[in-house]
Amino acid sequence: MEEEEDALETPEEQLAKQHRREKKDLQATIQKMKNAVPKNDKKKKKQLSEEIAKLEADLNRKHEEESRQLKATTDKKVEEVLNGVETLVMDDGEQEEVKQSRVTKAQRRRDKKAAQEKERESRIAEAEVQNLQGVRHQEGLALAQKLAQRRLQIKEISSDGHCMYRAIEDQLAQRSKPGLTMSVKELRSHTAEHMRSHADDFLPFLTNSNTGDMYTTDEFEKYCSDMEHTAAWGGQLELRALTHVLHLPIEVIQANSSTIKIGEEFDSEPITLVYMHHAYGLGEHYNSVEKLKDLSKTEDS
Repeated sequence: MEEEEDALETPEEQLAKQHRREKKDLQATIQKMKNAVPKNDKKKKKQLSEEIAKLEADLNRKHEEESRQLKATTDKKVEEVLNGVETLVMDDGEQEEVKQSRVTKAQRRRDKKAAQEKERESRIAEAEVQNLQGVRHQEGLALAQKLAQRRLQIKEISSDGHCMYRAIEDQLAQRSKPGLTMSVKELRSHTAEHMRSHADDFLPFLTNSNTGDMYTTDEFEKYCSDMEHTAAWGGQLELRALTHVLHLPIEVIQANSSTIKIGEEFDSEPITLVYMHHAYGLGEHYNSVEKLKDLSKTEDS
């Protein structure tokens, strides 16, 4: 009966069973060796420990080598099936050898990439389902309700480190007023320049994370340079500078906190941003807003 069961097992299953049996036998042997050593003989106990370690290491190496050889044999057989010759029996009893079409390396790469993409999409879909009850979803609902009261909705901005500046760029473009449009690069440059020329207004709010001390002149210059030339994230300090650059107030709507208003000394329609604490994998993120779309009109059209 056991021989019939073995015949149904794959080579991998048979090897795994053999390895379990050999490990069990070794443990039995080790136990006998331990029993044969007097309890108070420390020297022999030390020798026994070294011998046991060697036996276990030898067995592990043997198993690893056997597993490696089996895998190599299996891979070779699969390759032969893919690239070899298949013999077909024709209707008239004659045999004809037909070469299987070879799966090219390029095709295998494409298949592997397609499988990986399918798996990635599956993970994304699963994450979205799990997120329905998550903080990101709840935050989105709260923001949508707040904005709907003002006949507004979120306008998604890409998450690339420039999101705050991109959201402001979008807000300026929506106004369609000459002289108000500004690119992300220009916004960053003007912000850095304003902070440099008004260092006393910003330095007290910047501290070294390691020492807790206020930024030195060099540290402040590096901060401004990074802001101007890299994708360094922007925050309330940069927003404060931007209100002076644009001569416009800025309001930042949040889901579970009151709206932050900056630059209220400027009497104009404010730039409106949305700040999300739980957006994307990075967490914090700025979006723009736009007028709420009338779904009924959209459906009718």
